[in-house]
Amino acid sequence: MARKHKHEDHVNHEAWAIPYGDLITLLLAFFVVMYAISSVNEGKYRAASESLNAAFNGSPKTNVPVQIGSVTVQSEGMSPNLDMVATDQPVGGEDGIDRNEDMEGSLGEIAEAMRQQLSDLIEARVILLNESTHALEIVIQTDLLFPSGTAVLSQQARDILTRLSDILERFPNPIRVEGHTDNVPISTPAYPSNWELSAARAASVVHLLMRAGVDPARMAVIGFGEYRPATDNATEAGRNRNRRVQLIVSASQLTAPAVRESVAPGIAPIPQAVVPSAAGRP
Repeated sequence: MARKHKHEDHVNHEAWAIPYGDLITLLLAFFVVMYAISSVNEGKYRAASESLNAAFNGSPKTNVPVQIGSVTVQSEGMSPNLDMVATDQPVGGEDGIDRNEDMEGSLGEIAEAMRQQLSDLIEARVILLNESTHALEIVIQTDLLFPSGTAVLSQQARDILTRLSDILERFPNPIRVEGHTDNVPISTPAYPSNWELSAARAASVVHLLMRAGVDPARMAVIGFGEYRPATDNATEAGRNRNRRVQLIVSASQLTAPAVRESVAPGIAPIPQAVVPSAAGRP
């Protein structure tokens, strides 16, 4: 009697393709979901903003859409951050005078006063003036202000800045003092990097201007280090140009931000909390 041959089970060598396909599908779905939630829907953003505004401050007073980001105006041949100082204050004052127009007019007066009183420094290119309708840029090379690697003003720098302060103190315009360096690294206990050195140099200029009579509330200090070069650092002449202090005199009016209070009609505002003293008395 013949023996029956036992048939071997067929092995599917492509079974791995099924879980592999499932994995690829899941990965695709995952990345689609991640992309969807990372995209900002401006329409939904505006609707949510208007809803919050209506809930906390009443109905919107204008139909102006929500501004996302900021827009800056750059004048040809001038510093890329020259027109960054801005204001949210209205153009007209309570007396109907266009304050921003007055401030822009004062920029021309400041520039003219500098040309008259600092003509020797301008002709010698110790001070460089760059003008636009929104700001006046005053550039001073730090080689004339500071010894190498320090933020201590030289006597020549004190004389220059004192003459400069005699003009600036007469005007109300905001002033942004910027410190810039070349790309040569520095690492000292006082200045671990060019960030600290540039900020310290700008602060030294602000302190001298303040002592000379310029209102400190008008001034701000910024240290850019080597990251806003005026030209290429490849040559010694270029590095000399990049080591500088810039005073940006803005045409925008500098005012403290207004404090908004939402008080229902007929209800007095809630008084501020009184902090008791150590003796228990306010």
